[in-house]
Amino acid sequence: MLIEEIKHIDSSKKELRKFGISVGLVFFLIGLLFQFVWDNQFIFYILSGIGFFLVLFGIVLPKILLPFHKVWMILALILGFIMTRVILSILFYIIVTFIGLIAKLVKKDFLDRKIDRDKESYWHKREKVEYHKELTERQF
Repeated sequence: MLIEEIKHIDSSKKELRKFGISVGLVFFLIGLLFQFVWDNQFIFYILSGIGFFLVLFGIVLPKILLPFHKVWMILALILGFIMTRVILSILFYIIVTFIGLIAKLVKKDFLDRKIDRDKESYWHKREKVEYHKELTERQF
């Protein structure tokens, strides 16, 4: 799944141009942040230089950015793959825990676990419904 996505990374000239300009501008903006917020000119010059060359190559020679684009996109896909599972796991446990706590507060027993010695059977009877062929053909 992840390997298939990595094999099909779009590396067209248009995509490389977009990559160079957008990532270059982000590097430049982060450099500005270091310059004006943390007053660190050294990192500003490094990040701004990287951003400048990315934008320049993105506009003039986008094919030069191909190896950087491949590495960047592979890292992005791997990070996305991992973070999706982490976020979904956290959401699952938050939701299940929340439902469990609410159920305990209202004393709800979803599994009907209480034992009643006087009951003959725990079988839940259901209504008998007349069979229709259409119900099994189109179940939705």
